[in-house]
Amino acid sequence: MAPIDPVALRPSYSAFLAPERILLTGHSHQAWPDAAKAGVELAFAHAALHVDDKWEEASRAADAVRAEVARWIGGDPGDVALGQNSHELVFRFLSALDWSRGRHVVTTDGEFHSLSRQLRRLNELGVEVTRVPAAPLETLGARLAAAVREDTVALMVSTVLFETASVVPGLAEACEAAHRVGAEVLLDAYHHLNIVPWEPVDPRAFVAGGGYKYAQWGEGCCFLRVPAGCALRPVHTGWFADFAGLGGDQTGPIAYGPTGGDRFAGSTYDPTSHYRARAVIEFFAAHDLSVERLRALSLHQTGTLMELLADQTILTPADPARRGGFVTVQRLAAGELVGRLRERGVWVDARRDRLRFGPAPYVTDDELERAVSIFHEVTR
Repeated sequence: MAPIDPVALRPSYSAFLAPERILLTGHSHQAWPDAAKAGVELAFAHAALHVDDKWEEASRAADAVRAEVARWIGGDPGDVALGQNSHELVFRFLSALDWSRGRHVVTTDGEFHSLSRQLRRLNELGVEVTRVPAAPLETLGARLAAAVREDTVALMVSTVLFETASVVPGLAEACEAAHRVGAEVLLDAYHHLNIVPWEPVDPRAFVAGGGYKYAQWGEGCCFLRVPAGCALRPVHTGWFADFAGLGGDQTGPIAYGPTGGDRFAGSTYDPTSHYRARAVIEFFAAHDLSVERLRALSLHQTGTLMELLADQTILTPADPARRGGFVTVQRLAAGELVGRLRERGVWVDARRDRLRFGPAPYVTDDELERAVSIFHEVTR
């Protein structure tokens, strides 16, 4: 397997890359390849040509996104529901749970805001939420399993934690504990997909994620992989959820389409995002940017960052098997540092007191060294 050469790849990202800035935002908003622009222009052209009949063309772009998600994590593309953001898909999942059998949810204290904020709001309404501490990481899976009760309706947890890039171990044990009591499982894989090879932890689990980060798809390209044979009936339902049946009787019980992707579908959306994503998928295929090659480069880049930042308090696991796609250091006034680094052309971000450095396939070793050198100058 030949390694990815960031120098050779950079000309394909000419619109985003500039000599005066170093983009270490690979864990958040990665640069789009120039090919993405052609996807956006094609969406416009189809809308102008077909007007309201554009949806047949748009569905082909959406199908390409579903197929790529299924290729990443397995399953049938028809069981992949699409959404503009992960929160709306998570909310459809929550609305489909059988709350009559309990009002208890198990999660961690390391979840992203789209999940943690929603669960906090439900907690205000009487849903009991057990937030298992993410640390120590080695025992997290077992502690999640132990937190599951007979009245637990859902286990909702990330596979890679968004603040530290820690790959969560022991999830199979936690998922099995949830299924044993009849609870549903939702795995947030946003920081996992297309950067850490996917291992099928639990085929019965819902898997949520999106292309905003490591896939370089941009906004509006999120998904929910629904387990095969799912019969849940989301209360938060879009009219696409039974698109084929809308011409029939609408007086009986609400019906849903035959696939998981239908069942958890939303409503009218901006298809431009899927055109853009399809163009990027084709670009990745043409340049053989497989997850295996991306992972190899990522481990090299994050390893280099950890060596260069060895004088800092690093929160990301040193073990490559437990490390996701970025490196986090703990710093007071991390948010202020983001602005000071931006003034020097280094683009990073912060979550609370945690400064995140996210490399990407187009970032060179020289840029990593320059970025950390500037960081040391700013913090000295």
